[in-house]
Amino acid sequence: MPLHHAWLDDVRPNPYADQLSSGFRLLRFVRPLEAEYRQYMSEDSFDLKRIALSVGMVLWLAFAMLDFSLIQGQQLWWMQGVRFSVLALLLVCGFLMAQRKHVHLLVPLSLTCIGGLGLGAAAVVAIAHTVDTTYPYEGLLLVCMAGYFLVGLRLSEAIATSLLVLMAYVFLELLAGLPIPRLINNVLFLLFGNLMGALGCYLLEFKSREHFLVSRLMRVLADHDSLTGLHNRRSFNRQLERLWRQAQRESQSLALLLCDIDHFKAYNDCYGHQAGDNVLQRVGSVLADAARRPLDMSVRLGGEEFAVLLYDITDEQARERAEALRGALEKLGIRHERSDTAAMVTMSVGVACMLPAEEGAMDQLYERADRALYEAKAFGRNQVVA
Repeated sequence: MPLHHAWLDDVRPNPYADQLSSGFRLLRFVRPLEAEYRQYMSEDSFDLKRIALSVGMVLWLAFAMLDFSLIQGQQLWWMQGVRFSVLALLLVCGFLMAQRKHVHLLVPLSLTCIGGLGLGAAAVVAIAHTVDTTYPYEGLLLVCMAGYFLVGLRLSEAIATSLLVLMAYVFLELLAGLPIPRLINNVLFLLFGNLMGALGCYLLEFKSREHFLVSRLMRVLADHDSLTGLHNRRSFNRQLERLWRQAQRESQSLALLLCDIDHFKAYNDCYGHQAGDNVLQRVGSVLADAARRPLDMSVRLGGEEFAVLLYDITDEQARERAEALRGALEKLGIRHERSDTAAMVTMSVGVACMLPAEEGAMDQLYERADRALYEAKAFGRNQVVA
């Protein structure tokens, strides 16, 4: 069932907006987004899981001390054996969680911890009930609530863990000989408690997923031009700085293609701004096709000015790419009666290519491309100058 977000009607199609529009009532995204969300949750909840584990170990030890005042005899030592076995498991998991290099194991470790706590608590309660049927079993519900709310598990993981604990509890209580009426009463209490926990966990995960989509969408909108869908100047400046440093480390070249639509003001004056916007979108599509590699970028700098940033490319390849762009726009045959250059919409392109490991400051790349673009416009437009 889709979610109601009226403002999405004004957003260009993208995976985050599409998922928000189509909805996720079953707490599941399309495959690429689902993988991205799980990665996001692993990184975002890393500190939360470590804190929850530390609190869990402290409470587990506190309950171990409490057992000495509630149970006596051989059963007490069996209970303490279970508790310290679980504590050892938690310490091992905590050691692994403390190291960021094991982030990919965060979910399995979390499931191991909450499952170990639940199974250990079920075993302790069953042992205690062999001598005292009034021994509190509500600690099992605390473990389940921790799985639903504190550990950051997804709903499916929390429900699966809680059901495993509940089934283990029933099996162990039957072995311990707990009277059936009392067992039924305990199980019903735990079931209703889990039902409330599952409902709360569903709402939390739903809002978490919605927040993930909205925050990612806001990032896309902040870094992209709303009309063409290309990156904007803010995103370009950040990427240029990052790629410049990477090119220095890897001794690779960077090329910048600055593009300017010829006589665009005259086009707007003749055909109107709506037609002008359509031209900008079509130019944006042409430039987007030129930056398909992961480190390449197509940009709308503002107005009718565009740029293409290319990584690991030679001077000749950059010039060929620029000529292909110029020719692709010309082939669209967008009529332009007010152009002094051609009968259709064209563009001029300035090309600069540098090897950051050997040459000067980053600003020189832009300055050289800008100078080349100026020459292309000064000597007749609809051409490439490198």
